[in-house]
Amino acid sequence: MVAAYLDALNPEQRQAVEHGVEAGRAEPAPPLLIIAGAGSGKTNTLAHRVAHLIVNGADPRRILLMTFSRRAASEMTGRVERIGRRVMGDKASVLTDAMAWAGTFHGVGARLLRDIAEQIGLDPAFTIHDREDAADLMNLVRHELGYSKLDSRFPAKATCLSIYSRCVNAQAPLEEVLRTVFPWCATWAAELRTLFAGYVEAKQKQNVLDYDDLLLYWAQAVTDPHLAAEIGERFDHILVDEYQDTNRLQASILLALKPDGRGLTVVGDDAQSIYAFRAATVRNILDFPGHFTPEATVLTLERNYRSTQPILSAANAVIELAAERFTKNLWTERQSDGAPRLVTVRSETDQARYVVEQVLARRETGTALKQQAVLFRTSSHSGALEVELTRRNIPYVKFGGLKFLDAAHVKDVMAVLRFLQNPRDRVVGFRVMQLMPGVGPVSAQRVLDHITTAPDPLAALASAPAPARIGPDWAGFLELVADLANGDLSWPAELERARQWYEPHLDRIHEDGEIRLGDLLQLEQIAAGYPSRERFLTELTLDPPDATSDQSGVPLLDEDYLILSTIHSAKGQEWTSVFVLNAVDGCLPSDLGTGQTAEIEEERRLLYVAMTRAKDELHIMLPQRFFTHNQQAQGDRHVHVSRTRFIPKGLLGLFEKTSWPMAVQPAPTSTPAHAPRIDVAERLRGMWWLA
Repeated sequence: MVAAYLDALNPEQRQAVEHGVEAGRAEPAPPLLIIAGAGSGKTNTLAHRVAHLIVNGADPRRILLMTFSRRAASEMTGRVERIGRRVMGDKASVLTDAMAWAGTFHGVGARLLRDIAEQIGLDPAFTIHDREDAADLMNLVRHELGYSKLDSRFPAKATCLSIYSRCVNAQAPLEEVLRTVFPWCATWAAELRTLFAGYVEAKQKQNVLDYDDLLLYWAQAVTDPHLAAEIGERFDHILVDEYQDTNRLQASILLALKPDGRGLTVVGDDAQSIYAFRAATVRNILDFPGHFTPEATVLTLERNYRSTQPILSAANAVIELAAERFTKNLWTERQSDGAPRLVTVRSETDQARYVVEQVLARRETGTALKQQAVLFRTSSHSGALEVELTRRNIPYVKFGGLKFLDAAHVKDVMAVLRFLQNPRDRVVGFRVMQLMPGVGPVSAQRVLDHITTAPDPLAALASAPAPARIGPDWAGFLELVADLANGDLSWPAELERARQWYEPHLDRIHEDGEIRLGDLLQLEQIAAGYPSRERFLTELTLDPPDATSDQSGVPLLDEDYLILSTIHSAKGQEWTSVFVLNAVDGCLPSDLGTGQTAEIEEERRLLYVAMTRAKDELHIMLPQRFFTHNQQAQGDRHVHVSRTRFIPKGLLGLFEKTSWPMAVQPAPTSTPAHAPRIDVAERLRGMWWLA
């Protein structure tokens, strides 16, 4: 009776949940790989496995659950509690509250590094740079080395950071990364190596870590067998979601923590590995069984609860042509007579008109706009559609707006708190100083140079040389620092005090200060959910929420709106009706991704992901002429294109093929050739006369 909560699972899901668990015993089991096809109930299965472990005696404090967002971790623990309540009643919440080690790779890494900091020569009071701050620090070092003044254009700060990050996460030599991913930067290999060495030295001097360091320090720490064993022994069970999206660095950490694989469960789908541009590698999931041969168990979830069988049959056929994959064929009990459509149109303009016509038609028959989505390979592919939607007054949201912490005003206030946390952080120091009128880079650097070498940098601020043209704002800043440094203010009152100091500067810097103030007040509400300034800065920097005022597109008054999304952003989502734009060679696969076999295979998986987002209807668009953004193009800048190579002739029988618009024979007319078809002038005159 105890396992009655598993009755809703299908046999394959239940086998995955019960792997290695005996009644009343949840000892670390041999390694398990769950290949979870699209729409197969992956999250539900993983949540049931965690709950089943706890119900059978596993200590929740010794379970490490790693997901790819804080929100996913929160959702997972919530599901675990709901499942546990069926067996344990109110005791379930006590146990799930004890699941302290549920989060992202980076979040878990940040916490572990503070625990073991002294053992690896790291100051536990380190602060964490987000991508923008890391790029700013990279730029400071770049400038100090004189690379910003070279005769030939040196790679920009963001490019430099991307190259550095790729080397770290892919564990690849600089020359290889330059050759395969950044060939236009290959001539700067020696300078980039010097830059990266300076960047690492600057971070260490300032006691800051960037995103990549949270994994890199962790990976380096577990190269010590004793330290790896110490960390690994903290956890009886390690479960990893979306394993196909991990990079080599993350895989090396897992293998070091559990070298024999016991207690390790990873869940993912090789057919949905689409994040190579973030250094994720499909090899991690493909090679997992080989790391633990013969102990590893591979279980496959093939029953789909999302799509109709015709959609799945077409998607299965597309991915079956992949060069290497785990064999699986999705199936469902949801039958339908309607096959997915291949729609040939003349141009992107006709493509947009077709989508709008179909979207509106489905809305009239009861399918809300929110239940329909338009997917595309890159953001620029939706341009013609956005124009048509705007012209027809159809509301839409396009996924890909600014993140909350990318908004300048939010970064300013966060910088104040981070400066208090670590006054040796020069990037945030420069940002905070220059918020005040009359303070430029030179005077800011003079102040920071003065306090950096002092034993107590914040105390030394009072004796620092005040910028010459700052006026009374300097005294106000020193008062703010004193209020926040003396410890009299509790959290989140510290944030409120920083916001109050910043408000006059907000109005001076930004014309829409009142709107931006709303985000800062929202930031205070978010802060109330964290126990301390340190936890707030760490977790919010690692996994920021979306800003309300920085969404892509105008604010919506409508309660219903169409979804526009890149395929990458759509992963994990589902809609009743899905339209895939530009399924033609040059777009899908992208003309930028047709070099190596691995790139082609990832483009194939992108189409598969797009197709498996659809529940009831799938429209794959095939424009015959496509506008090219190639700067080398001459004249018309439109090119004739062919159907994507991922749907070869042999698969066409799985689709309904149609063209739009349908050819219409013009009606015969007896209008004299010399007479106008429509007397527009007469109509315009008649507009102002009453009938």
